[in-house]
Amino acid sequence: MSKKVELLKLIPEQGILPLYFNKDEETSIELLKALYSAGIRTVEYTNRGEAALANFKAMRKVVDSELKGMYLGIGTIKDGKMAQTFIDAGADYIICPGLVESVAEVADKYDLLWVPGCMTPSEIIKAETLGAKMVKLFPGNILGPGFMSAIKELFPNLLFMPTGGVELDKANIEAWFKSGVCAVGMGSKLVSKDVMDNKKYAELIASTKEALAIIDSIKK
Repeated sequence: MSKKVELLKLIPEQGILPLYFNKDEETSIELLKALYSAGIRTVEYTNRGEAALANFKAMRKVVDSELKGMYLGIGTIKDGKMAQTFIDAGADYIICPGLVESVAEVADKYDLLWVPGCMTPSEIIKAETLGAKMVKLFPGNILGPGFMSAIKELFPNLLFMPTGGVELDKANIEAWFKSGVCAVGMGSKLVSKDVMDNKKYAELIASTKEALAIIDSIKK
């Protein structure tokens, strides 16, 4: 089974994709370990600062040596050159804030999963035409579950995941899953500034387990 196929199975099974960036290498690694211990097996590290590449390389080493079964994706990729740089650094998949053809071309060269961010039916149609299997609805808080419900039948062969504004709240998460998404992306609502700044790793483990339990109960 290819890595792309594995991830298209794993992300919906996990039901949540935690995403974060921290400029500190050690903090980035400790957050990753905390998420892993809570049961997470794939994380999106976001390319949102000068330290992102160096941190990602350090995280890759930890994943390979200590975190069996963990897949490390990179997000906020906005061009093909950036995609290539992080693929060379060991990215398991690529996530974009928008629809970027050059990223699709680079990812396809390595048969890697790439997930474009889309906000309109036209963008989703173009993403599907380019071969996307999963689409990130972004920003999720602007689009809302109603948007997903309205377009779902138009794209029966695509998987959808909202990112941006998904709350750690059963009603909010349930509304998204009932609308037809396969998973929810969670950034600052899960890996909060307080958790990062004050190294509240036990709190992150607890809230991640809570999110996984909510999703599990919704799927039953």
